[in-house]
Amino acid sequence: MKMRNRSILCIISLLMLFPLSSLAQVGEHRNDLAIGVNGGYMLSNVGFVPKVNQTFHGGYTGGLSLRYVCEKYFNSICSIYAELNYAQMGWKEDILDREDQPVINEETQQAESFSRTLNYVQLPIFARLGWGREQKGVQFFFQAGPQLGYYLSDKVTKNFELDKRNSWKRANDEVHQDTMAVENKLDYGIAAGIGMEYSFPKLGHFMLEARYYYGLGNIYKDTKRDYFGKSNNSSIIVKLTYLFDLKKTKQSLK
Repeated sequence: MKMRNRSILCIISLLMLFPLSSLAQVGEHRNDLAIGVNGGYMLSNVGFVPKVNQTFHGGYTGGLSLRYVCEKYFNSICSIYAELNYAQMGWKEDILDREDQPVINEETQQAESFSRTLNYVQLPIFARLGWGREQKGVQFFFQAGPQLGYYLSDKVTKNFELDKRNSWKRANDEVHQDTMAVENKLDYGIAAGIGMEYSFPKLGHFMLEARYYYGLGNIYKDTKRDYFGKSNNSSIIVKLTYLFDLKKTKQSLK
């Protein structure tokens, strides 16, 4: 399973980088470099097998951004875009009984709630295509590529004691994930996003993006002897990015 996932990731990475290398031979050359910051909000969960009922876990993400524009091919602006981010991923359990009602804890007399935040450092590297204005005005873009993450720490938020949870009333009584430590610190997968950029000649570039990430690795070991056969991260992200130019070549081309 792990070998297959790594092969898929390598193939996707090569496919994303190939258009940039091929277009560099026939398009209008660019050599534009910009750096900046990004921040946003993410909704995430973990794909457990056996299944764990969940709703989306909310968390923040933010960090540094880097973009290198290398080519304009007809109306397509080709670039490589990368980020180094801190991200709060994880899952929030949907604790219901067999009648789809919240499970009430006998000790606290409150509806049981449990969420676990997984803190990561993430490095997405994208091949990006944009259509529109380069230096002043609106540009729409699509970007996709591989993403690597490294687990730092986690935090559990709950309103009951684990040894006093009302598990016998739950429609889904899977609880192993509540106490298991993260076993695979390296996270990897693929991400893709669409967005809009507005550029100002002197101020820089402002971007609004919606992005989806799908993890190909698991947070827990997944051999036949392990409990979970699958436990991969996934997330939906909305973020704002600001970039300012370090180097621009379009003016010299004019």
